[in-house]
Amino acid sequence: MTAAINAPMAEDIDFRAPRVYLEADLAAGAAVPCTRAQTNYLRNVLRLGAGDTILVFNGRDGEWRAELSLDGRRDASLTPHQQVRVQQPGPDLHYLFAPLKHARLDYMVQKATEMGAALLAPVLTQRTVPSRVNLDRMRANVIEAAEQCGILTIPQVAEPRRLEAVLSDWDAGRTLVFCDEGAAIKNPMAALADVTTQACAVLIGPEGGFTDAEREMLLAKTFVIPISLGPRIMRADTAAVAALALVNAALGDWK
Repeated sequence: MTAAINAPMAEDIDFRAPRVYLEADLAAGAAVPCTRAQTNYLRNVLRLGAGDTILVFNGRDGEWRAELSLDGRRDASLTPHQQVRVQQPGPDLHYLFAPLKHARLDYMVQKATEMGAALLAPVLTQRTVPSRVNLDRMRANVIEAAEQCGILTIPQVAEPRRLEAVLSDWDAGRTLVFCDEGAAIKNPMAALADVTTQACAVLIGPEGGFTDAEREMLLAKTFVIPISLGPRIMRADTAAVAALALVNAALGDWK
């Protein structure tokens, strides 16, 4: 494919350069106004001045080198001039999780973004403790993680839904990897060995685990693959990183 031929190798990507996410479409010569927060970051944190360049992306149009323009003391804009990476799709990986309290949820969202998740979906279970999820805070953490780790895709953030509702209208063509302490196959890579679809999702339960009724409901679904995460009980945020790493290694873009 043309995009793959034109795409730079990993060693050519400047992962050390500051990056800013812009919601607007990106095209050569089309100036994009900065938000007040971005202006403050560029001027007062990075100490950039008019004419300095920075990398910008929007999750759709690849990555561009853009020039900073200043208008007075409070306003700034970025004008893309050269595309340095074309947009490429990431793994077709969804991450479903029982919400945690703020700091640990922030961490989990950031790590799932770094791991290449295309969708972050809060799932309410019987033992879920936080009853409300701050979606704006989740989206802010997604963008910050994407800016820092060099990825071009921005995961979607879904509205919270009950586990029963999620399973009732699930697309059976997408494998749901269910992290199950009682999984019969103890080697998670062996459990994933026969999965052939590239579309998959990972489900992590709450701190107290799934109830017996929820576990039975999950195991009754033909699209669910239970996997073990080893002999140690992990916190939910740790389990997220472990499970996403396993799935990327077995089914995703780590192969």
